[in-house]
Parts: sequence; C-alpha cells; structure tokens
Amino acid sequence: MSEYKLGEWDLSELTKDPNSKEFQEKIQELEKQAKRFEKTKTKLDSKMSSKKFANILKELEEISEKMSKLGGYASLSYSANTQSDEATSLLTRMSKLGSQVSNMVLFFDLWWKTKIDNKNAKRLMQDSGELSHYLSHKRLFAKYSLSEPEEKIINTLDVTGISALVKLYDKITNAYEYKMKIGNRDKIMTREELTNYVRSTDPKIRERAYKTILNKYIENKGVIGEIYQNIVLNWKDEGIELRGYQSPISMRNIGNDVDDKTIESLLSVCRKNSNVFQKFFLQKAKMLKMKKLRRYDLYAPSTANIKEKNYQYNKSVKLVFESLGKFSDTLEEYARKVFNENHIDSSIRQGKRDGAFCSTLTPKITPYVLVNFTGKSRDVFTLAHELGHAVHSQAAQDRSILVQDAPLPLAETASTFSELLLYDNISSKISSDEKRIMLSEKIDDLYATILRQSFFTIFEIDAHEQIGNGTTVDEISKIYLQNLKEQFGTSVELSKDFEIEWSCIPHFYHTPFYCYAYSFGNLLALSLFQRYKKEGKDFAPAYISILAAGGSEKPEKLLSEYGFDIRSPKFWQEGFDYVNEQVNTLAKLQ
Repeated sequence: MSEYKLGEWDLSELTKDPNSKEFQEKIQELEKQAKRFEKTKTKLDSKMSSKKFANILKELEEISEKMSKLGGYASLSYSANTQSDEATSLLTRMSKLGSQVSNMVLFFDLWWKTKIDNKNAKRLMQDSGELSHYLSHKRLFAKYSLSEPEEKIINTLDVTGISALVKLYDKITNAYEYKMKIGNRDKIMTREELTNYVRSTDPKIRERAYKTILNKYIENKGVIGEIYQNIVLNWKDEGIELRGYQSPISMRNIGNDVDDKTIESLLSVCRKNSNVFQKFFLQKAKMLKMKKLRRYDLYAPSTANIKEKNYQYNKSVKLVFESLGKFSDTLEEYARKVFNENHIDSSIRQGKRDGAFCSTLTPKITPYVLVNFTGKSRDVFTLAHELGHAVHSQAAQDRSILVQDAPLPLAETASTFSELLLYDNISSKISSDEKRIMLSEKIDDLYATILRQSFFTIFEIDAHEQIGNGTTVDEISKIYLQNLKEQFGTSVELSKDFEIEWSCIPHFYHTPFYCYAYSFGNLLALSLFQRYKKEGKDFAPAYISILAAGGSEKPEKLLSEYGFDIRSPKFWQEGFDYVNEQVNTLAKLQ
C-alpha cells in the first residue's frame, strides 16, 4: 500500500519550466486565439444559427481553459512561496495577460447581456444544453453592465488597483514572524504554527498566543486598515456608483446566483440562534472547570486532563479515504486521484501561504490542494474539507469549464459533508470520554463555520456601510467588537484586543461577502447528512447528482428538485435544531 508523506505538489502537468520556450509558446498561442476570437465581433448577429452560436461558445471554452492553466500555474507557484520574487513576477505577468485576454473576449459577454433581443436569446439558450442556465444568468447582469470601453478600463486598472491591494495585504501579512516565549526560550513561528498554541491546554499560553497574533496586527493596523478601506471603497465605487447594484452584498448574491431574500433569511436565522452556541460555551466552561470562557479560551481543548492526540499524516490521509469510501467508492476514488497525481502541497514552510484551499483549473485537470499539516485533529478535518472540494470538482468534470464550478454557497457543501463523514467514522472508533471531547470539538467547528461566518458577513454589511460614509480604522474596530458582543452575549468574556481581529481575516480582503457561503454550505450539509443517515448509501447517487450539476442550475431550483426549500427560514432552522441536539447530547455526556 502507498505511504503518504508530507511534501510539495508537482505542477509539471501545467508546465515544467515557466522560463522555457514551450511556456512562452503557450502564451503566444493563447494571444493568437484571443485575437482570432476578437474578429468574431463583426459577425455577431442575433439571428445566427444555433450551430454557429455553439461554435463561438466552444472557442470561448478553449480560451478559458488555456488562460486558467497559465494563470493557475502562476497562482499555485506563488501560494507555495509568496516570498519568491520569481513567483511574484510571474503572477503579475499572468494577471496582466488575463486582463488582456478578458478585454479581447469582453465584447461577446456585453453583446450577450445587452445587445441581443429576448426572443432570439431565448431561442439560442434553448439549444445550448448545459450552458442554458449559465447564459440566462448572464442576462441578469445586463442592467449592471457598462460600455465595452468602460469595462476594458476597469479590467485593466484592476491589475494595479484592487488586485494589487490584495496582493500587498498577502505579502505583508504572510511575511509576519511571530515571536513567543515557549518555556524558557523565545520561538519564532509562522501564524500557522502559532495557531496551534491557541488550542493549548494552558490558558496562559492560549492568551499569549492570541496576543502575539493580535498585537502584530495592532502594530500594523494603519497600513492594513487603509488597504481594507480602499478595497471596500473600490467595491462601492464600481458596484454601487458605476454599475447600480442595490447594495454591496447584492453584488455577491447575484454573482452567486442566489436571491437576496435567501441570504437575508439565512443571516436572520443565524442571528436568532446565537443562543444555541452561547449555551454550548457555558457548558464548555464547566468542562474546562472555569467560571466563564474568555475569548482566548474559545478553541481550548475540551479537557485539560487528556493530552491531545497527534495524527500521523499517512494515517490521516487513509482515514479520510476510508470515511469517504464508506459513503461512496466514487468519492474515495476522486480523493485518491489528488494524491496519485501529487496535486497536494502539505508541508509547512516559511513563505508558504497560510491556511488551506483547493484550486480547480479546468475540468480535465485533477484539482490541486494546499494544506499546512501539523498533526492536530483539526488538520485531519481540514484535509477532509479540501478533498471534499476536489471531489465536488471531479463530480462535475464532464461539465463545460463555464459551468463546472458550483456557485459560491454550494461550493462549501461537499467540503462540509466530507467533514461530517469523517466525524461519523472517527466517532464510531473511540470511547465515550473521547467522544465527549470530539463532540465538543465538532460543535466548536460548527460555531466556527456557521455562526462565526454569518456574523462575519453581518460585520461586512455594517463595515461597508460605515466606510462608504467615511470612517477610521478604530471605528471599524468598534463595530467589530460590538458584533462579537452580540454573538457571545454574556457567555464569553471579551477583551478589547479582539476588536482588531477583523483585519486578520483574509476573506474580507480577497472576496468580500464570501463568508456566508460557509454558513450556507454547513447548514445545507447537515440536511444532506441527515438524509444520508435515514436512507444510507442509497442516498449517494442523489448526492453525487447534486455535485455533478456544478453551476449549471440555480441553487434554489437544483435543491428544490431534491426536496430542499432554501428560501424558507424553516429550512435553515432545521440545521440549527440539529446543532441544538448535539449541544444537548454533550450535556448528557458530562
């Protein structure tokens, strides 16, 4: 049997050498194809045949795949080493190329959104198969589109504007070194390594670890706060002022192909159920023999008497495979492909991007997964999470690149479902004492991925409004502290240093209003998992069909076909009812 070892991914399937003649030829080939496509502009006619329209779409797919491979290589290389000047330079070059190619094919997008009449658009969509909904969704953007010259200006300026700001934030924060006293000596760590101490059994170490992280961001709040404000103002200026979106979050919702009311319903139910987790935090304080949790103690191990188990990487990988395989051989096979093709980067290195992600470049290429594996149980769940994303992409591998990716809210469903499968598998192998600890940790995760993420989004709504009206970094921090007070009520003791925590959250910078997708995905995954527990493996084909849809259907419509009404507050409440049951089960185990 294979033995899996920590290491770096192999990007040679994309290119063996970015400085080679072959790589330059790929760039030239893409530029030539984009220029050829540009000539299609004079031939666009609303009365064209369905066959001619299909050929245009096919050429657009080919251009998208080629650009995704080139840009993907640059992005993955940069993530593996953000301090490399060569990787940074290549990423900048490919970003510019991506902008140029986007500008060259932009005319077709604008023609489809704004120039073609509804009757002919409907005719062409009816004959477009899996791309029908994709094309229909694009028509929704018609009233938010600008003229072609204006769109080209925005695309060009984004490279040195908002994209540059995000890259600057990454470069600054990924270069941070954290010095903390461990025992009798100072230790210099990355944020990923330091985060382990946030989960220490020693409350003093937990506090010191948090303060070490937060103080670094407090020291730099001027520059990273200014970066955030400019990103938000760019979002407002382009989205609200130029394009005419109703609100900052509406831009994300329409992009995600979900209705504003669906997300309002989700956030409202999350806000209403903060007491479910407050009840858990009071229980956890008793488990830790504390009167009340401090915010520093939120992710403390559930008992100080049992040493946290360390997981070997090889065994962890096989445990995730086993968990997926118990539900579906197909899912396990998809996960194994990531390792068989060495599309995973798992070791911890200075300069490597923090956190974890899964990157799908084209339907024909197995996704790439990045994790920072330290051997803790949460790392095993992170591995399951990211492999869930890889499974989702491969389930939709027969789709066009234009519709392979599920809309953002559905994008977190398979990742969360994989974590639930892992938990279900592990919990069946452990004692009642260990189960109590693991259940507590699972509820910790449910807090982190449901309530915390929804309150992140509520903060963003408030912060975008305040920044739009003019504000300071300190005022933004006050909004965030008030947000935390609403989440925790009187169940957790809050200290003022956490008011800067918002600036530690990369999603606020990279992808505004991304975070509700976690709440959406987790609550949906809980419903899917409950269906699985009722139906057993017979549910697997339906589940895989949901994943295989990719982005070819609107989420509300796709899920209604399987009996899930995501517009209803009742649907979201069912997820919280499950969490509440787990909290009550934990109380009985104490």
